[in-house]
Amino acid sequence: MQFITFPPSTSQPPVGLIVTLHGWGANAEDVASLLPFFRLPEYQFIFPNAPYPYPYSAIGRAWYDLRTENMFEGLAESRQQLIDWLQSLEGSTGVPLSRTILSGFSQGGAMTLDVGLMLPLAGLVVMSGYLHPDVETTAKSTLPPTLIMHGTKDEVVPLQAAIKARDTIKSLGVATEYHEFDMGHEISPQMLEVLRNFVVNAIG
Repeated sequence: MQFITFPPSTSQPPVGLIVTLHGWGANAEDVASLLPFFRLPEYQFIFPNAPYPYPYSAIGRAWYDLRTENMFEGLAESRQQLIDWLQSLEGSTGVPLSRTILSGFSQGGAMTLDVGLMLPLAGLVVMSGYLHPDVETTAKSTLPPTLIMHGTKDEVVPLQAAIKARDTIKSLGVATEYHEFDMGHEISPQMLEVLRNFVVNAIG
């Protein structure tokens, strides 16, 4: 899997690892541009590119197809690739999954919930995301704490999708933090501030 990585700016070994998944039609560079706003200099960041080309742009990527006629095509393959890749990161970074935060925006947020609920991660962060209809979970004791954030004026992924995701994972026993923001389908500085607090509480 192709990715961009940024080591801690402190020149020390990373306190933890933050992986952020882009949305449908975006790419790793898009989310990597947000790095200064995370304000987590002790952490290593990794921004992977989704495996599939985006049908409407030469530079966009997709985790799976969202066009009606091919809805969710490629999801199973992306899921397995992402799981295998995340499990390999400790070998290259020295950071275990127990100190890794998986985060994502929109389709990347959906992948975060899908894959993150199957791995012993430190936490999940879902920004303007949703829950796949066939999401699987493991034993309740291993489910990582999850932060869900969504814009009340989101015209792409309705707010109801965030509420449904929150209620579903809460029912599984997941420690869930939920925030709504007065905005559309976007990542705001306020979102990243909440994310920062969540990461510090989850890892230190």
